[in-house]
Amino acid sequence: MLKRLLPLVLCLAVPQVHAQEVADPELVGELMAFHGSKTIVSAMTTHCYETTGLDSAYKTAYDNWHLRNVGFLDLAKRVAEKLGGGSPEAVAAAETYGGSQIMSAYNQAENKEIFCRSFLEQVNSGALDIDKQLPGPLSRAQNISVQ
Repeated sequence: MLKRLLPLVLCLAVPQVHAQEVADPELVGELMAFHGSKTIVSAMTTHCYETTGLDSAYKTAYDNWHLRNVGFLDLAKRVAEKLGGGSPEAVAAAETYGGSQIMSAYNQAENKEIFCRSFLEQVNSGALDIDKQLPGPLSRAQNISVQ
């Protein structure tokens, strides 16, 4: 269930771009999903560690995820701003949405420990990295950043 949920959550974590003029509102929204994915990983690694009493592997997993993805997050911010979007409010909306969606999935899981262990496995394997979850928007952002 988790494998099917996360790509959906990440794609849906596209907040509505405010009424400002944005050169590519769809891409800006997809770039905001990068921030939603950060919140998903952060929230669940913290929540699973604190709630289930599982070991500190969750903190390490988040730290490693962040190191692998920090450049993508920075790229998303720079490109969204270049396109006229990516306001702090839009980032916050993406983070809030991503966090609420993953917590909803967690709360609906029949076995929280299995959910958390599966999540940890996916974080550690890199399956939840931005380049794996959102390769299209990442590629478009990379192309724009070199223009």
